Amino acid sequence: MTYAIISLGGKQYRVREGERLLVDRLAQPDGKSFHPQVLLLGGNGATEIAPGGTPVTARVVKQVLGEKVRIGKYKPKKGYRRHNGYRSRLSQIEIEAIGAKGKAESKTRAAKKKTAEAGSEKAE
Repeated sequence: MTYAIISLGGKQYRVREGERLLVDRLAQPDGKSFHPQVLLLGGNGATEIAPGGTPVTARVVKQVLGEKVRIGKYKPKKGYRRHNGYRSRLSQIEIEAIGAKGKAESKTRAAKKKTAEAGSEKAE
């Protein structure tokens, strides 16, 4: 599958492997991997709604602040002026793998294969 639609913080995002995006602040620490809720998988002419057993693996890259938003209020002829502002708390995430054929699983398979080969060489 080439893309997935995931749900994070009450919002939906269309994502691909290797993509980075900014979402509302997550409770996970930097570098931690997690599996968001998958709503749809699609690509290559096939679409699967609410797939079961097909995880999307995402990793929190860092916690960041959004752009500064300035808010101003005033009432004409009264001298009333108020200024306020804020910066959104965001998390930057990276999509590591979509489905079982993702990068994360291929890395673990390669590591297991190397250890198996090393074990067979020692036995000989």
